[in-house]
Amino acid sequence: MPERETIVAAIEPVLATLGVEVFDVQLTGSGRGRTVRVIVDRDGGVDLDAITAASERVQPALDDLGPYALEVSSPGLERPLHRPEHFRRAVGETVSVKVRDADGEVRRLRGDLVSTDERGVTVDAGDTDTGEHVDYDQIIKARTVFEWGAAPKPDKRAKKNEKKKQKEVAR
Repeated sequence: MPERETIVAAIEPVLATLGVEVFDVQLTGSGRGRTVRVIVDRDGGVDLDAITAASERVQPALDDLGPYALEVSSPGLERPLHRPEHFRRAVGETVSVKVRDADGEVRRLRGDLVSTDERGVTVDAGDTDTGEHVDYDQIIKARTVFEWGAAPKPDKRAKKNEKKKQKEVAR
């Protein structure tokens, strides 16, 4: 099976015509059990129609691979962050980063991804004024974090005041 880079080179131009980009390509299995997983994205995310169109266009571009199963999907709400470009797109989002320090200690940072540069990322976990810079080679695993929960309930006093103003306007 070709290397990841060969597959990316074959499918990037095809996906670009759909306004979709390659987020990641993963190769698993061997022989008849080989799987090519293509993860696509675009600004604002991808919907089912975009994933379907991407799958239909990618399949012919990879026909020379021999037997394989093709999976095309989005990175999801809690997307993995592997490469510097993934981190750049996630600036401003909440992230969870598993880090191995110089002394070998493993710890997890959770906070806002403040910035990225050629060496690494800065995460504001709330315990410093400027955030903590982590080099890419220290990152074991990272992903964005989706905050689950209901929308905050409106303030009851504000709601009463709004009703009172509406009654006064109606008079």
